[in-house]
Amino acid sequence: MLLRIVSIVFPIFIIVLAGYVYGRKHKPEMIAANRMNMEVFLPALIFSALAGKSFDLAQNVAVAVGAAVVVLGSGLLAWPLAQALGFNPKTLVPPVMFNNAGNMGLPVILLAFGEQALSAALVLMLVETLLQFALHPWLMSRKMRLGALWRQPVFVAATLGIIVTLSGFTIPPPIMTASKILGDISIGLMIFSLGVRLSSASVGAWRIAIVGAILTPLTGMAVAWIYGPVGGLTALEQDILVVFGALPPAVVNFIFAERFHQEPDKVASIVMIGNASALLFVSLALAMRL
Repeated sequence: MLLRIVSIVFPIFIIVLAGYVYGRKHKPEMIAANRMNMEVFLPALIFSALAGKSFDLAQNVAVAVGAAVVVLGSGLLAWPLAQALGFNPKTLVPPVMFNNAGNMGLPVILLAFGEQALSAALVLMLVETLLQFALHPWLMSRKMRLGALWRQPVFVAATLGIIVTLSGFTIPPPIMTASKILGDISIGLMIFSLGVRLSSASVGAWRIAIVGAILTPLTGMAVAWIYGPVGGLTALEQDILVVFGALPPAVVNFIFAERFHQEPDKVASIVMIGNASALLFVSLALAMRL
């Protein structure tokens, strides 16, 4: 069991470490690469998975609801705790709610559960991303811009993939092959870019960083564990949801904090310590569920 967990977790952290070392040494500008990933490679991955014959939309409804429950439930638990500990909830709560379902979640779930889990992993990432882009601005400024979501290529790709699935239309094999080749670029690039991003983050607020690093996986796993039987999930879906709940804060939380001037240094610290401690908490979740 230990060897299996190591074989799942360590490849991710080796690539993150490679990105971190490369980022510290060369300080590359990743804006163009990350933009291509978000606008081309990741949408291609999502489309090829959702439009493929292996994806069953009806089978993933419970997983989608579970993702929303984990995100929202984590926030509800974290808000009063943030106030009780003397932290600004707008600083602590979003990183606890919105975890790294893309950069780390997709590869960890695929390595742990195989290709059969790809559809569920993509649904988890899409729901979490949808909620982040809708709720994060609202948490910061009480303004919600749902119209902006549908200008995101990932949601366009998801919509097209779902339409193809529901219609029964068969995409020509050359197009599906091209989409899969482009999509295969996405996961490795996401992991590497996470390391590069973390190489420039400062750790200037240890107390809130440690609290956030612990609170994010504990609340996520607790809500996932409670929801699993109630939501009627299969054993595999429960396992995937618990691992999803154990993921560390997403790097994009730092980007939102910068945009809204919400103590970005503290959020960067939460993200950095949270991703470093993921080795412990993701391994714990895998040990519990495998």
